[in-house]
Amino acid sequence: MRVLLIGANGYIGRFVADRLLADPAVQLTALGRGDDADVRFDLATGSPGALTRFLDAVHPGVVVNCAGATRGGARELTRHNTVAVATVCEALRRSGCGARLVQVGCSAEYGPSQPGSSTAEDAVPRPGGPYGVSKLAATELVLGSGLDAVVLRVFSPAGPGTPAGSPLGRLAEAMRRAMQSGDGELRLGGLGAQRDFIDVRDVARAVHAASLSAAQGVINIGSGRAVRLRDAAATLARVAGYGGALHELDGPPGALRPTIGHPRTESPGHRVDALGHHRADALGHHRPEPLGHRGDRADTEHAAPVAYPYPDGCGSWQQADVRTARDRLGWRPRIGLEESLADIWMEAACRI
Repeated sequence: MRVLLIGANGYIGRFVADRLLADPAVQLTALGRGDDADVRFDLATGSPGALTRFLDAVHPGVVVNCAGATRGGARELTRHNTVAVATVCEALRRSGCGARLVQVGCSAEYGPSQPGSSTAEDAVPRPGGPYGVSKLAATELVLGSGLDAVVLRVFSPAGPGTPAGSPLGRLAEAMRRAMQSGDGELRLGGLGAQRDFIDVRDVARAVHAASLSAAQGVINIGSGRAVRLRDAAATLARVAGYGGALHELDGPPGALRPTIGHPRTESPGHRVDALGHHRADALGHHRPEPLGHRGDRADTEHAAPVAYPYPDGCGSWQQADVRTARDRLGWRPRIGLEESLADIWMEAACRI
């Protein structure tokens, strides 16, 4: 089976490439914008006609699209997540290769959900930001294309290669800095959200399974269990061997939540403000200095903490209903969150 993989250099794409290359029945061709791609092509600017000619020459049986952008303004997100997918769909319609399309979507397409609920594929999508909107538009293009296609809505991927700018990546980096400098107290914000974390290697297994299946439509890929980010932070501290106290900034104005972990007595200079001098919390949200006298550290230290939303437009809760993946792909997650966090920490620790 010849597979054309788009976005092989991305966070998910790298693991999908490894998984497909491990299958001796697969002949893999990588298409992307980087110099190390087998074929260089920019979906956001390239024409469907040019891509059609390539498809007719290579004649893949499956096209897997892992490409896209997670950051940027609405225009950039639309170009890389929606226009790019329109190009793929149009090229496949024009081509005579008859390839199956596996599109990697995102749980941000659903938007916020009711705490305690599991989101199934028939839920009405209500994305809470430009990223989710751009990914949902791509999904609708795929579903309306008339192609043999499936969209995998991936919940919150974790594990090796986790981007440093992601919530878990920033937690690991903040903890690394605290350990490197000997700080015994770490102030963290944005930990109240609960997300369904799924290891990126399990995502790659799901893509592989979808490539071989006849399943169509939308299929959720997640663990089926929401985890509070503060619990993930506590697990990461245990995995890292961090013995200091984690102070959570979320909560009612004027109060810190109880510490996570075991506080130690430290000198006044050993309070770390997570990501440094701009008073950024561990998730990268910049906290403004309090009104009043600039440079008055006493005022700053006693400023009321501000709770920040998890930066994906999905509110306080997301949890996948993964029964469709089990029934139609024969897929179940295998790697637990603690192993994913251990791998995230191993990469962060290498920077110490």
